[in-house]
Amino acid sequence: MSPAPTFFERHRLLLLGGGAIVLLAAPWVAYPIFLMKLMCFALLAASLNLMVGYVGLLSFGHAMFFGAAGYATAHAVKVWGFDPALGVLFGAAVAAAIGALTGVLAIRRAGIAFSMITLACAQLVYFIALRSPFTGGEDGIQNVPRGSLFGLLKLDDNLTLYYVVMVAVVAAFWLIWRVVYSPFGQVLTAIRDNEPRAISLGYRVNRYKLLAFTLSAALAGLAGGIKSIVFQIATLTDVSWVTSGEALLMGIVGGLQTLLGPVVGALVVVSMENALSGFAEVVLIVQGVVFVLVVMLFRRGIVGEINAKFKRPPLSPSAPAPEVGGRGPADAAAHPFS
Repeated sequence: MSPAPTFFERHRLLLLGGGAIVLLAAPWVAYPIFLMKLMCFALLAASLNLMVGYVGLLSFGHAMFFGAAGYATAHAVKVWGFDPALGVLFGAAVAAAIGALTGVLAIRRAGIAFSMITLACAQLVYFIALRSPFTGGEDGIQNVPRGSLFGLLKLDDNLTLYYVVMVAVVAAFWLIWRVVYSPFGQVLTAIRDNEPRAISLGYRVNRYKLLAFTLSAALAGLAGGIKSIVFQIATLTDVSWVTSGEALLMGIVGGLQTLLGPVVGALVVVSMENALSGFAEVVLIVQGVVFVLVVMLFRRGIVGEINAKFKRPPLSPSAPAPEVGGRGPADAAAHPFS
């Protein structure tokens, strides 16, 4: 039988249209800086979800890609005079290079061994950021100029910068969607579900995992580079293990193995942090309580639970086949909300 379409599959056009309207109108009703922070962390959580949800590898070190790209972007723009767009791309490339090196060390392991290797590499990057002279140590790289986009569009205005960031983040999510629902993504899912069988079918599993890990690192780096331009600073917080934990929390709260989950999780966590910004210790307590409640009551996350609650019965195998060139039940999965 064909898999039953989920709640988000059945309402994808409405959600896409509503999401576009919300993104375009949001900076007129909310603070653009907050919205851009939300988008950066949603992309970070989505990059981690690509590994955890679709490859089955739990990384505890994604902050090293996020923070390292932030430092690289800030240094390239402030010291070398790079265009902000080129600076962000340079930061993403640095993150991808670190991801490739880390992946070579980690992908031959699985489970807790893989997680510990990523955590160890992240702590090494944190130490380098703390001690290296070009990172500014505990002060970070401050007063990063926003400049202008290819000399045409000045980014000093928050509203203008918001729409530039929106386009970049939407493009990144489109790329994730294309990867997940491509033949490459289907192989990743097969590796997650049954790696020995994938090996027996002739797939070079380690190569696929390394490519996915490098892509995930590059996307996390893209988020980190954008954040350093938005806030005009790169700090140790971005490269610390706490940031990795927050990204994982966002994915769990929103729902792993879904593309919309990291967005919902980021909205919940970032909004909570913003509302409790004056109570540093309380934020950690509330985050812990939210994590416990989600694990106990919403095992699939918010998006996963909605899908499960409104799930329809599987389509009958006797259902008529679509006409040539038409859309059939199998095509329903190939969209950004699942």
